[in-house]
Amino acid sequence: MSDPAGHVVILGAGHAGGTAAALLRQYGHAGPITLVGEEPIPPYQRPPLSKAWLKGEADADSLALKPLEFYAEHHIDFRPSTRATSINRGARSVALSDGSTVSYDALILATGARAIALPIPGAKLDGVMFLRTAADAEVLKATVGPGKTLAVVGGGYIGLEVAASGRALGADVVVLEREDRLLARVACEALSTFFKAYHEQHGVVFELGAEVEAFEGEAGHVTGVKLAGGRIIPCDAAVVGVGAHPNDELARDCGLDVARGVVVDLEARTSDPSIFAIGDVAHRPMPIYGRMFRMESVPNALEGAKQAASAIAGKSAPAGEVPWQWSDQYDLKLQIAGYAFDVDEILVRGDPATAKFAVFHLKGDLVQAVEAINSPPEFMMGKQLILSRRPVSKARLADPTVSMKEVAA
Repeated sequence: MSDPAGHVVILGAGHAGGTAAALLRQYGHAGPITLVGEEPIPPYQRPPLSKAWLKGEADADSLALKPLEFYAEHHIDFRPSTRATSINRGARSVALSDGSTVSYDALILATGARAIALPIPGAKLDGVMFLRTAADAEVLKATVGPGKTLAVVGGGYIGLEVAASGRALGADVVVLEREDRLLARVACEALSTFFKAYHEQHGVVFELGAEVEAFEGEAGHVTGVKLAGGRIIPCDAAVVGVGAHPNDELARDCGLDVARGVVVDLEARTSDPSIFAIGDVAHRPMPIYGRMFRMESVPNALEGAKQAASAIAGKSAPAGEVPWQWSDQYDLKLQIAGYAFDVDEILVRGDPATAKFAVFHLKGDLVQAVEAINSPPEFMMGKQLILSRRPVSKARLADPTVSMKEVAA
């Protein structure tokens, strides 16, 4: 669609949906835009929820992508506290939870992903929480503090960020991870070892190889986590961070192609030419790696928003980008570029003992991914090498006395 008067409906008012609405106006789309969001507040940045928000350094206003008045000023019909219940592709209409129906010329699915709940006894006790929304973060912030114990189920990036923020708030923190190392699904062993030691220096306790069987409670509130074998880990609150599932039910129900997310092309277009999918819900092409993949990151949300808005507004498709993401823990800034697909060698540049190093994942002499701790040059140059597919000298890459600019030259 490139009809300048067409009605664009965006389902989901997160980072992807909010950005798409703003970009459509920036790119010259003059037709109506309706932005439908389940939360009562306008689109906001989500990564700080596990960091700045928990520590009281941010709130809804400071994290808003745009002030509330932006939407009215730019003739964007923002509908908070509302969700879509079904899509009628034949009629090009969407039924909403408030009983209304809205018609579209182009539809953008930006419905995101939801936290995976553990199907175990006690999972619905008060104090057993997730961290996906501002409301979740507000409840958690009010629950943890000095004299409290926070149990974190899951040793991935979200779990570790919550652990760091819990310690900053003065709470005791224990992380329960089913695998025998942290970050087992997303990072190499060198990074796992480094983060475990760093968190332990800050007082976090780890239980690895810990299978959670149930949450224990009294008077409807969680009091502990029961592990396989019967041992109880006492706690005042528990955060579950074991992954997320794409909210792709609307797409499935209306017959769009779905495979671990809504299948899209490089324009973010689904199997229906008038429907797009962006952000966490999209199963999208990754040309660098010659595969499809679903990603959960702010840069991915922004790239998808650019792709969909460009296609709808009749602009040229944006240039492809290297996927990247970050994690802040204590005084550590982890920046990750690319994905470690088809890797046959891992190379560490720098000394982990200094808390300033980078891990490069190689396929032959090509950089597939880089994980950089407090090392911006390694991240930036690594990102360029991933995009250019230019071979590197492993000896020079491993030598921190050789600058990354020289490595990449």
